[in-house]
Amino acid sequence: MRGVQIWRSGAAASPVEDVETAATCCLCYDAVLDWHFGEIASCQAKIAEAIALAKKLNDMHGLAVAQCYAALLAHHERNPAEVERFASDLIELSTHQNFPYWLVVGSIFRGWARSASGKTEEGISWIIDGIRDRRSSGSILGMPFFLALKAEALYLADRAPEAIEAIAEAELLIERFEDRHWCAELHLLRGVFLTAIGSAEPQIEASFCKAIRTAKEQKSVSLEKRSEATYAEYHRQKASASGGRGLRLPLW
Repeated sequence: MRGVQIWRSGAAASPVEDVETAATCCLCYDAVLDWHFGEIASCQAKIAEAIALAKKLNDMHGLAVAQCYAALLAHHERNPAEVERFASDLIELSTHQNFPYWLVVGSIFRGWARSASGKTEEGISWIIDGIRDRRSSGSILGMPFFLALKAEALYLADRAPEAIEAIAEAELLIERFEDRHWCAELHLLRGVFLTAIGSAEPQIEASFCKAIRTAKEQKSVSLEKRSEATYAEYHRQKASASGGRGLRLPLW
């Protein structure tokens, strides 16, 4: 917020030319934080402002950053149509501007959107290809999150065991590189997938409880609410089913 204030005041000029406008990135980061704090309307306004600012300044790299974060936030809100829209914009921009890094990101988001819209096999293919290209570049940044998208797509395709494998891979990367921003959701997804394959109740309970605890520790109101709602749905389904095994929990 202070970064945006400094930029708006015009009081500080950068001595060097950044790859993207710093104010655009500040608005994107602020939007993500608002989402975690549960301030959805403010979050959407800030990401829209970031996109508008990048266009006004003709900052194509900054626009790619803003479109990426817009797709990210649309995913957090479980809105496949919006994810598809921003992913398509990002792919088009990256193709024209020769931004291979952002092209891969756009492809992964498109894959999630296709999967969430019912085109599961097509979506999984987009995600797998995107993750492969990301790895070939040597970049690990954000990989646990992308593996979470892959896991969600596999679950939607009724491939829960493979989804668990993707979560396990993400957790190994987290332990190695400490990219922990999506840890709460990974624990939640593990609980959902373990439920689907009928794992032992203590394992399932541990995953859901760890998701809630992690979200609280990281002060993410939105992830805490999501974890608690899914945990409550698990208990509701378990109470109404014989033995409570092999239940199918929604991702949203």
